[in-house]
Amino acid sequence: MALFIAFLALAPFALSEFYVTLMNYIGLATLVTLGLVLLTGVAGLMSFGQQVFVGFGAYATAVLTIQYGASPWLGLGAGLAFTAAAALGLGLITVRLSGHYLPISTIAWGLAFYFAFGNLDFLGRYDGLQGVPAISLFGWKLESGRGSYALIWVATLAALLAAHNLLDSRSGRAIRTLRFRATMAESFGVDTARLKLIVFLYAALLASLSGWLYAHFLHFVSPGAFNVNIGIEYLFMAVVGGASQVWGAVIGASLLTLLKEWLKDILPRFFEQSGNYEAIVFGLLMLSLLHRARDGLMPVLARLGRAHRRIPAKVATANPLPRRPGPPAGEPLLALAGVQKNFGGLAAVRALSFEMRGGAILGLIGPNGAGKSTVFNLVTGVLRAGAGEVRFRGARIDALPARRIARLGIARTFQHVNLVGGMSVLENVALGAHLRGAKGTLQAMLRLDREEERRLLHEAARQVERVGLAAHVQEAAASLALGQQRLVEVARALAADPVLLLLDEPAAGLRFQEKQALAALLQRLRAEGTSILLVEHDMDFVMGLVDRLVVMDFGEKIAEGLPREIQANPLVIEAYLGGIE
Repeated sequence: MALFIAFLALAPFALSEFYVTLMNYIGLATLVTLGLVLLTGVAGLMSFGQQVFVGFGAYATAVLTIQYGASPWLGLGAGLAFTAAAALGLGLITVRLSGHYLPISTIAWGLAFYFAFGNLDFLGRYDGLQGVPAISLFGWKLESGRGSYALIWVATLAALLAAHNLLDSRSGRAIRTLRFRATMAESFGVDTARLKLIVFLYAALLASLSGWLYAHFLHFVSPGAFNVNIGIEYLFMAVVGGASQVWGAVIGASLLTLLKEWLKDILPRFFEQSGNYEAIVFGLLMLSLLHRARDGLMPVLARLGRAHRRIPAKVATANPLPRRPGPPAGEPLLALAGVQKNFGGLAAVRALSFEMRGGAILGLIGPNGAGKSTVFNLVTGVLRAGAGEVRFRGARIDALPARRIARLGIARTFQHVNLVGGMSVLENVALGAHLRGAKGTLQAMLRLDREEERRLLHEAARQVERVGLAAHVQEAAASLALGQQRLVEVARALAADPVLLLLDEPAAGLRFQEKQALAALLQRLRAEGTSILLVEHDMDFVMGLVDRLVVMDFGEKIAEGLPREIQANPLVIEAYLGGIE
């Protein structure tokens, strides 16, 4: 990064006017592409309409400065304000869509606004608006390309740094779950809909800033710069650079901008006639590049230069997070009464009723397909019960969303491992402590969350050590064996400081000694006052650990009692073994 900044500082003195202008275009494109990196690459919301927000910023300042003689800085404020209002309106609709409906909707409003720009008289129709004044900064007018260079790249570097800070934070970890792990994130208190809207808004504001700079750099605005093809080009820049990498925005914008210019200059000489040959050659080159580096160029460069990361010493010395007071042992904690859940004609859970008390370990067992994981999803709000009641500490929770239930002190693991594979073990576990922090996205961008972040990472490191994975704390979660990944999930749930811990097959994939260590940990948690609802198929593991058992078969409760009673129950034996003679 230091070399890149040094290059930027020397470029206007060492490069010709043509290449300084190209550098300006690269900076402007980087701002828009950076928004797409966060929106599409990280949060998983594909947009072909970012050029519209560039147009909002450009036209707002052009209209105010040309027609009303306003200051360009007032144009910036007006452009950002208008863009924010429009992005909130569009975002409330757009971010709720999924699958192919999401990109199609962005194409639709991209086309609509492009034709609006070209048909409104006060925007100059398709001729555009000429004579946008230069920006004045401390009495210095930024008339030329070299004059605009510093402002464009200072804004671009500030945006890159803010995005890097954001992703390296509590909010950033939550954003990185949105693409594939939204259900898991909601189970740990993340308001995914709100977070998607925030990312959508931030990407729009970056594009609007780029439009403002563009208008005052070129002194001209027309609809041609904001058509859908330009939106596709921005998305292409994000993909080529590395759609999940902040600095990939710079690489993608640089490569596409420079390559297009070079091809426009070289190919007519080669073919000895003019034509749009660069589009053909450019497409073939990009196809070859993405075939070799499908995640973009930045991940390839990062792998070449990545050093082994270690936990900073300050994490180990951070002040501990406050603990949640738990219920006294024996107090009624969780109660299900007549709970029913159907999937079409299949009754996954039928009139299920049971109760557990504070300070106990309750086992929920049964053959495959008995409905145990469905019960977990009903308790944690992932699924809504069709009938019956779920109560936690006396209050009904069956109508609450998962994130609200998480706030009450219920944490869980999943039947199928639900980790963000590209994040480290430490970061995955820190997701569990999301609700134990309060700093938001703006504070993260400005680096005002560092003390809280140290405390959250300290808590995560402590829980990683408790489950015996301290040696793997900085490794990517996807690189671990299945049994170790399940322990990461246990550590993540513990980082939430739960009153009730729901563990779905935590011992699956563990070796004998690892199972013994897990059993000892669960016994310690019980002694500390944490209640545990456990689903597990390893009966040796279960019988020596739980206080009571509930047995399910075909969605119904068929037995409940002490472990020795369950082992002798003929209905249980028949469910597991198919009957006895």
